[in-house]
Amino acid sequence: MGNMNSDGTSRSAFRATTVLAVRHSGGFAIGCDGQVTIGDAVIKSTAVKVRRIRGRDIIAGFAGSVADALTLFEKLEMKLETYSGNVPRAVVELARDWRMDRVLRRLEAVLVVGDRESLFLISGTGEVIEPDDGIVGIGSGGQYATAAARALVRTTALAPREIVAQSLAIAAEICIYTNANITIEEL
Repeated sequence: MGNMNSDGTSRSAFRATTVLAVRHSGGFAIGCDGQVTIGDAVIKSTAVKVRRIRGRDIIAGFAGSVADALTLFEKLEMKLETYSGNVPRAVVELARDWRMDRVLRRLEAVLVVGDRESLFLISGTGEVIEPDDGIVGIGSGGQYATAAARALVRTTALAPREIVAQSLAIAAEICIYTNANITIEEL
């Protein structure tokens, strides 16, 4: 993806996000921090980078450019309509279009999309990845949040919402581009 790092952050000075999704014990939650940073300055601390789509039964989060992510959310919603809410089919078709379309391929964002049955990371280079363990983190602090979530899943009986909340809080303690202003959506 043009100017994107593998963790969903832009190679430019713009850092914006930590997003974590957890499917565990029949539950599902996606959360994000609220920090938007340009260079070494925090520009916003209350951004919301997760949202419910398709009649509130699917949740998506993004890392990268906000305008690009909103464009991709709209495209995803169209794919979900076309494929009757079939998340796996819709994300594969979105990734295909994103990679092949001359305009879309310039978009700098990474998406995490899930429902009660599936969870995917989607990028503009054609990746559609379904994590083996039901946990995926993206953005500046995504790796820290993922590590914390894996530890909590293995050692506690917490619900996905609490795992996401605690993992994002841990990431906020480590990653300077992540704050503790957390938003969580769950099914």
